[in-house]
Amino acid sequence: MATPSLSEEQKREIGQHFVFGFHGPEVSEDIKTLITDYYLGNVILMKRNVQSIAQVHRLVHELQSLAKDAGHVRPLMIGIDQENGLVSAFSSIPSGEAGTQFPGAMALAATGSVDLASEVSAATAKELRAAGINWAYSPVGDVNSDPRNPVIGVRSFGDNADEVGRYVEAVSAALTAGKVAPSVKHFPGHGNTHIDSHLSLPRILVDKAALKATELVPFARVVNHGVASVMTGHMALPLVTGDDTPCSLSRVITTDLLRGELGYEGVIVTDCLEMEAVAEKYGSEGGAVLSLQAGADVAMICHTFTRHVGAIEATYAAVQDGRLTMAALQASDSRIAAMKDKFAGSWEDVLKPFDADRAAALKKEHRVLSASAYAASISHIPNTRPFARLSKTGPAVLFTPRMENINPAVDDPEGQLRDAAGRLRNTAGPSYVAFAAAVAQRVPALEHVVYAPQEEVTDALKVKLRTSGSIVFATRNGYERGAWQVEYLRQIIAEVVRAGGLGDLEKMVAVSTCGPYDLLAAGNLGVSEIATYEFTITALEAATAAIYGEAAIGGRIPVKTRTAA
Repeated sequence: MATPSLSEEQKREIGQHFVFGFHGPEVSEDIKTLITDYYLGNVILMKRNVQSIAQVHRLVHELQSLAKDAGHVRPLMIGIDQENGLVSAFSSIPSGEAGTQFPGAMALAATGSVDLASEVSAATAKELRAAGINWAYSPVGDVNSDPRNPVIGVRSFGDNADEVGRYVEAVSAALTAGKVAPSVKHFPGHGNTHIDSHLSLPRILVDKAALKATELVPFARVVNHGVASVMTGHMALPLVTGDDTPCSLSRVITTDLLRGELGYEGVIVTDCLEMEAVAEKYGSEGGAVLSLQAGADVAMICHTFTRHVGAIEATYAAVQDGRLTMAALQASDSRIAAMKDKFAGSWEDVLKPFDADRAAALKKEHRVLSASAYAASISHIPNTRPFARLSKTGPAVLFTPRMENINPAVDDPEGQLRDAAGRLRNTAGPSYVAFAAAVAQRVPALEHVVYAPQEEVTDALKVKLRTSGSIVFATRNGYERGAWQVEYLRQIIAEVVRAGGLGDLEKMVAVSTCGPYDLLAAGNLGVSEIATYEFTITALEAATAAIYGEAAIGGRIPVKTRTAA
């Protein structure tokens, strides 16, 4: 007997359960097809789609018009990875014409001010709404328990579950008040691992009691307040689920734990199903079906059109053969519809013309807020030489590490860090070039050294160090695999002492420009040590002002000074 085909109404229903990305700053043929032929109900914008606030508004307006013309009942949810800090798809644009760059989670936590985190998040919401974006995949609810964590790190508010919960609650509330749906992630917690789920499946060996004591604390806090959406992560918890099924595909996690035990009633969206933790074994298409079977409301696939179509068609097949029921999808649709009604609103709401004057006023106001927030985040590394400002007299030497990949959430996949033969280039990167420019504005001459593994201290550099008035040495995740950075720092310190004695260490400062664990683990090296938590241009400009005595250093490191076992 032939399997009955799905009706258009059923296909429209299924389209609401996906969020897909596309390529380029203009509406592509792929996304047109997905919205008009497959009734895609939600779209994620990536950095590759963003050029300016005005351009994003035009883009979103066209996407919403496509949906309306295709007969969608409700407008699209338009999402974006806007955590602030290093993961800022809306504001990491060199031209500065898109969103305002604000501090990320760990930098905000270093300020010690939940109120400031709320203010920054409210400002972010205003800019997103001005561009037509109504869904932010933020805040990060992960407790960064493992300093080796390659994918969360400074995207987390810290390693204390209760403190993380306070900031997660504040950010969620501020986004919600600004009519942007938050999505706390990565449930049930991606902080206690040193494996990147973009590349492979992390196995976190904690039982449910341990999970409840730490990882679930921030999530439970916002679930109790009805957060609009929760993003499930791609990690395995075999001591909880009994197998190595990724949490995003696990009914034990999605339905039994999140819906059942925590009582969550909002929208559950998966992390991107093109990440290798899922795609390698299940495929994005198979992962989509499994995630919906597990109880997710929305399956996310960010990049590949064939996978988009394949996932929807695999869902058609699952409904036709009874692995998924329309009744379950319709119950899920009520949650998606409620989120759309609250945050997308009506067609009139989403098709309003762009207000250029308001956008410009917001950017002007938020530049001031951003500068003050970054200034408040700069922190002295505890148990190191007390900070004293460096002299602006005499030439300076700035050391920055060769740019290397951090992880796919942070790195720009279209960035040019390798030459035509695939070799890593010894390049400073735009952030460190801006850092050098900021230092150069304050001293009569600057030597910018981009250092790499196995770097030697040349005779010419020894002369520069001996005759310098100030020395600034930056690290970037110089912990474990980046330990070569701290080793080179020790060489430079030894050379400064050899040439001028211990007293010359007063003219030097070490700056941790990403996870602070590198300098925390290094201990007291005899020089002043500070942390910025991120190598965004704004953070490094704030650090430069502090280094040369133009701003006080008042932040506090929001993670323990221990290292991984």
